[in-house]
Amino acid sequence: MTPLNITRRTFAALALAATAGTCAAAEPWPTRPIRIVVCTAPGGATDATTRLVAQKMSEKLGQPVIIDNRPGADTLIGILHVREQPADGYTLLAQSLNFSTLPYIKSNPGYSPKDFTGVGMMSRIPFIMLVGGNEPVRSIADYVALARREGDKLSYGHGGVAGAPHIAGELFKRAYNLNQVLAVPYKGNGAVMPDVMAGRVSFFFDAFVSSGGQIAGGRMKALAVTSQTRLPALPNVPTFRELGTDFTYSVWLGLLAKSGTPPEVVNKLSEAIRYALESKEVGDRIRADGSDTSFMSPKDFSEYLAREYADMAKVAVDLKFTKD
Repeated sequence: MTPLNITRRTFAALALAATAGTCAAAEPWPTRPIRIVVCTAPGGATDATTRLVAQKMSEKLGQPVIIDNRPGADTLIGILHVREQPADGYTLLAQSLNFSTLPYIKSNPGYSPKDFTGVGMMSRIPFIMLVGGNEPVRSIADYVALARREGDKLSYGHGGVAGAPHIAGELFKRAYNLNQVLAVPYKGNGAVMPDVMAGRVSFFFDAFVSSGGQIAGGRMKALAVTSQTRLPALPNVPTFRELGTDFTYSVWLGLLAKSGTPPEVVNKLSEAIRYALESKEVGDRIRADGSDTSFMSPKDFSEYLAREYADMAKVAVDLKFTKD
């Protein structure tokens, strides 16, 4: 074999390898199903909204988008599972406020918010102040008057320290100077409902998606909502702002990816979220559940999460969060 033949064959092999590499690099994403880890059990607001959005995302992406429920440890089981997956966009995390609060109540949560990047917000969820259906209280003014008379005898329930209902309850107390009302933690907001309906705790904050049926059935009464405008699902219930108090509060529900996921993959996922939220069926359903669609680009959402995490440091001090 002559040197010339060796050179030609080597050149041909290199050219073939380069062509194959170019084809591989140009391979469109995604080429297989995408998994969204939901850190709660099936049936809750996070699970229901994520399933709704995921179904439409799959249409845009051309691949199945599968929900993987991994509840437990205040959502840490799901968060840490996604943290250990490759940064390739095939495993996403559905999260809410817990993502920003856990590092302030856990001595070693096992993750930092910097381990993830925002893909996009799916919805923003306001809260409703609820009392038992048989209680004589019929308005915020009624409740404030009662609490100022008997505040040291009253308590309210929430689904866990540093959760959204706990923060909403404390912000309400501060807005009306009702610090004497005792906060009682439960293992989840669902566990609070029976005690609210029975009058064993005087109020709690919850989302419409999980309390709407109890309100419609008269087992609980909605006194006010924390949104900036009235909820279409509860047109007769005023906002706190309408009542003269500058108290608004809502939590986000969105999708995150592991940091290091290629920007072009994150952008494709973001566009799939936009496609889902702009569809009539998803938008109408989210609004019917008492929430609103709040699309954000990956950059805007990541910046929003960073601000919330920084702001949570002050909240943790103000509300005296303690780490376990």
